[in-house]
Amino acid sequence: MHREPNSVPTMLFDWGSIKWHVTPGSVPGASSTLGEVVINPNRGHDRHLHPHSDEILYIIEGEGRQTVGDDPEFVVKAGDAVWIPMGTLHSTFNTGWRPLRIIATYTPGGAEEALRDLPDFIELAPGEHPTWEVGPPS
Repeated sequence: MHREPNSVPTMLFDWGSIKWHVTPGSVPGASSTLGEVVINPNRGHDRHLHPHSDEILYIIEGEGRQTVGDDPEFVVKAGDAVWIPMGTLHSTFNTGWRPLRIIATYTPGGAEEALRDLPDFIELAPGEHPTWEVGPPS
């Protein structure tokens, strides 16, 4: 099955956006999840965990700070990979001037559904694109 970015919805949050290209709910027979995460400059998401899924992050552009469990915070940049075991608290923050672009996977898939319950969640239909406002850092 082939899926291109304009054929899938975009999840929007106050920190950035996610396009889930493959999920168990959108691709018949899929058992894992794969998507592209964009974290805007000077933004990040709160520490959270996925109780039933491991997560792998592969940084494709930008730089940031990452936490995984109780380990010290560390720098991530293009080319780095991060494994987050299921049930482990973690967070990502963009420290650069350009978007931090990440490929994210969940195994098994399905953890992405919990994002719909976040208070800042908005979903754009396939083919719609977010508009970001310019302003000083918050």
